[in-house]
Amino acid sequence: MKSNETKKRFIELRAKGISFSKISESLKVSKKTLIEWSRELEREITNLKAIEMEELQEMYYVQKRKRIELFGKQLEQIMKELDQRNFSDMSTEKLLELQLKYLDYLKREEVDLSLHIEERTSLDEAIMNMGKSIKTVRV
Repeated sequence: MKSNETKKRFIELRAKGISFSKISESLKVSKKTLIEWSRELEREITNLKAIEMEELQEMYYVQKRKRIELFGKQLEQIMKELDQRNFSDMSTEKLLELQLKYLDYLKREEVDLSLHIEERTSLDEAIMNMGKSIKTVRV
């Protein structure tokens, strides 16, 4: 039986997408055993993949807030430039194309801003409360 250290190394290599053949050579374990381990350790492999992907995203992707700011600033510059241009200039077509792209990017970055109220009141209670509010305002 192989050591826990060997299984740990197997999980790391599989999470990186290394083939069974290469892992077999590296760890000196048969492919059949590796396939069995893969089934047995599927959750650990999947979790490690997710952790590594999250780390990559942190390293290489700008956070959502920063992307929105960046696209917004670029869109403002494009729109400002478009306002100063007459449309007989050829590059205006390109600016309009960029404007549409940035609007699309910003649309994809929209976040649901609706409030979620935990307490639920009946329709009658809601109407009664609205009536009280209206009376208070009239006085």
